[in-house]
Formats: sequence, structure tokens, C-alpha cells
Amino acid sequence: MAKIDLDLNPTLQITVDAIGQPGERVFYLQAHGKESIYTLLIEKLQVQTLALGVEQFMAELGKKFPQLPKASANYLEEEMHIEEPIDPLFRVGELSLGYDIEQDLMVLIAYEDDRSAEDPEDLNVARFWCTRSQIWRLAHWGVELAGRGRPVWPSSGEPIAGKDEFSPKNNGHKH
Repeated sequence: MAKIDLDLNPTLQITVDAIGQPGERVFYLQAHGKESIYTLLIEKLQVQTLALGVEQFMAELGKKFPQLPKASANYLEEEMHIEEPIDPLFRVGELSLGYDIEQDLMVLIAYEDDRSAEDPEDLNVARFWCTRSQIWRLAHWGVELAGRGRPVWPSSGEPIAGKDEFSPKNNGHKH
């Protein structure tokens, strides 16, 4: 299979979404170009970590470049769901963010999760060049989406077992 080295500039739309029931959901990152839709498989934890990273990155950009116009994190949920085809190019292992001041564009870089690759240059990679507002909307939607999963224990972050499931936190009790 040929190596994927995608550089989508401009990215017209970028989002994350999940398909399935809480506890069994599969998460996706999807970006739209002028002629194609690109989908990657990601983990819920990556969505949450990305959202936190975007918030920190946006704060740093605001301090470093106070002259930048304000970006908006407001989104419409109906615009944040992924579209078909849902045929992931690869499973994401690592995400990173960058910024180009001259274009006022952020780049979200997704690297493939391939532990068998001996050289990082052999990994599939996708770069999505987005406005600051697009990335910030993605982050805010990602927090909302991840929060729709199973409830978790505040002390450990582990999912609370269902009514008829065994959970060590319940000490074996079903209530």
C-alpha cells in the first residue's frame, strides 16, 4: 500500500464524531477539501487531549499575537457530524498542532499509529490547514461529544458499570 502524505490546504470543514452506543463508540476525525472527504480513526482520549491542547494553544497565540482578530468557538451541532463515506485512511497514533502567522492558519497534523514502522518517515501523515475558528470549534465540539459517553467515577475517570454489570467500585453490588 502506498504511503499517505496528505496536505489539505485549505480545509473547508473539520470535525470529530462518534458512531455507536456509549461504551462501544468509534471516534473519527473528518476533514473536507474542495473535492474529497478524508476520514481518520481516532480514540476518545485523543479527542479530549486535542481539545485541551487547542485551548492551551489558542491562549498562547492570544498572548504572543494580541493583534490577531478574535476566533470563534461557536458551532452548530448539525454541522459537526461526519458525512459518508466513512472509510478511514488510517488510525491516528499522534496529533500535533502548528501555526503559520503569515497565512493565519493552524495546522492539525495526524500521524499514523503503526508500531511496526522502524522509521517515523514511513508513517502515513495528514496535515489539515484550518482557520483558528475551525480548530476551536472542533475542540469545543470534541469536549461536548466526549462528554456524551458513559458516566465515569470522579476519582479514577473509569466508566461506571451499568446496572447489571459487575464493577469493583460497587464492591460487587448491583445498585
